[in-house]
Amino acid sequence: MKTVRHELVVLGGGPAGYVAAIRAAQLGFDVACVDENDRFGGTCLRVGCIPSKALLESSHLYDEAKNHFADHGLKVSGLELDLDKMMQRKAKIVDTLTGGIGMLFKSNKVTPYNGRGKLRDLNTVIVSGKEDVAIEADRILIAVGSVPAGLRGVEEDGDRIGNSTTALSFPEVPERLVVIGGGYIGMELGSVWNRLGSETIVLEAADRIFPGIDADIAKLADRQFKKQGIKIHTKTFVKSATVKGDKCIVEIQDGDPIECDRVLLATGRRPATDEIGLESIGLETDRYGFIAVNENFETSAENVFATGDCIGGAMLAHKAMEEAIVCIERMAGMPTHVNYDVIPAIVYTHPEIASVGKSEDQLKEAGIAYKKGIGFYGANGRAQTLGESDGRVKVLADKETDRVLGIHIIGARAGDLIAEAAAAMEFGASSEDIARTCHAHPTLAESLHEAALAVDKRAIHTA
Repeated sequence: MKTVRHELVVLGGGPAGYVAAIRAAQLGFDVACVDENDRFGGTCLRVGCIPSKALLESSHLYDEAKNHFADHGLKVSGLELDLDKMMQRKAKIVDTLTGGIGMLFKSNKVTPYNGRGKLRDLNTVIVSGKEDVAIEADRILIAVGSVPAGLRGVEEDGDRIGNSTTALSFPEVPERLVVIGGGYIGMELGSVWNRLGSETIVLEAADRIFPGIDADIAKLADRQFKKQGIKIHTKTFVKSATVKGDKCIVEIQDGDPIECDRVLLATGRRPATDEIGLESIGLETDRYGFIAVNENFETSAENVFATGDCIGGAMLAHKAMEEAIVCIERMAGMPTHVNYDVIPAIVYTHPEIASVGKSEDQLKEAGIAYKKGIGFYGANGRAQTLGESDGRVKVLADKETDRVLGIHIIGARAGDLIAEAAAAMEFGASSEDIARTCHAHPTLAESLHEAALAVDKRAIHTA
């Protein structure tokens, strides 16, 4: 077996891994990055964030042409769905972005290794691929990400019953699709196939969809999705899902079985820390498989670090990237940190949903006195011209100091609007700071401005 040496080896080529490798190279480290897939980018670029957003955009345009273009005086006849072409576009985007990582590695002098990486000891990673390689390094960074979580009783076959990866490549539009899980993944992919013609049924065990987001926003989202034809059943526990011939049977507690064409299991993700050799360095995980780290992202094993989904917290690509950069910069002795209070989250349905900071429920549970303001899309000129008047922005601020504690948005382009909110919170802005900032007219961002004004009951465009 060939043996090579680097100062740092990054195990995993997803958002945490490839970003860590590039930043390390920028800071002068001789760095290697290992990934078991032919293309770097991890779940996000290959079978997650990027391909799902490509399908969300394509399916949204199809739905607009079919159901809403007439509102603009645009008459469309002979509209047809070419699912193969839609999938080709998705694949092309993925190829472009994953290929871009290879170019970035080359320009930054990161050495890539394709193959299954496994820890042999505190300073060695064995890569099993086309050519087996032993990589010796002074430091090891574990950034192996996460994989879809299973559910007892649900028999995944990767075809009729599958996870988010399966649902990105259905060969045809299912006549009836059951989605198990009403979180980000389930609602996004459920929206895609609903727009393309599936009868989509969402089964959620909690008392509402999106259990982790602001309750008011989740309630509005539920209403909008039902208008779109998605059937949502909360407080519904799935006992089993099995394939019977060319159909699937979903058994639920206290209800009749549901027959469908395909099942999407979207009950979250778990860390991909199995079989990477943690036992060889005496590193244990918690019962869920997460690796514990300190503020420097150091594990209990000497010179072994970890970042991203495999250490827990919000399983978001941008959070993983931020951790990766901070981890590497701390290795280099730089004073830097991750502000976990200002990590935005977005659901790319229509309407989009975006949030940053604390929700009302969290503030109430913590006993923090707060005040709030609402900005309505219906009072926003730009929203009206876009035909997107259903939406709102909520600003939550400390009752005494006026410092912004959370901002929650449902409506068109919420994912873009949340960037201003996150920047404001990162700099410790008050609602007054946002209210005193001149916002261009007509823009959707004025809804955030209006919400900030409403915190102190001085909104201009709403009664």
